[in-house]
Amino acid sequence: MGDVLVLNASYEPLQRVSLRHAIKMLVREVAVIEESDDTSFGPFPRPTVLRLVRYVVTAWMHRPGRLCTKTAIKARDRQRCAYCGGRAETVDHVLPRSRGGTLSWENAVAACLRCNHRKADRTPEEAGMLLLIVPAEPRRALPS
Repeated sequence: MGDVLVLNASYEPLQRVSLRHAIKMLVREVAVIEESDDTSFGPFPRPTVLRLVRYVVTAWMHRPGRLCTKTAIKARDRQRCAYCGGRAETVDHVLPRSRGGTLSWENAVAACLRCNHRKADRTPEEAGMLLLIVPAEPRRALPS
């Protein structure tokens, strides 16, 4: 029962924090009490629900089924080449399209032109190249 629910300024639930953390938020005046129980905790009533004074932007969960585009692949990989870590200018298919590979979250990675040409029409194993990331569908919103 020591947990306190924290709501965003728009009344959306954000997280649960300890009672100690909740009191610190009240002292810093970053939150106000929305609900409390009958007991008091020093100068404050014991909070059960706090609301932030200012709105906090959160990283929303990625919605499944988001379109897999080359721009989205590069954003997922943070504009970095999946083979050398350099600046990515293009997208590479792990299993080449000529062998049945498709543009999907699990089969495409961001790549620099040099690594993309070096890999050519081969799999990373055949080209002797190691993937620095594991391509997968993102679970959170993509960085902009």
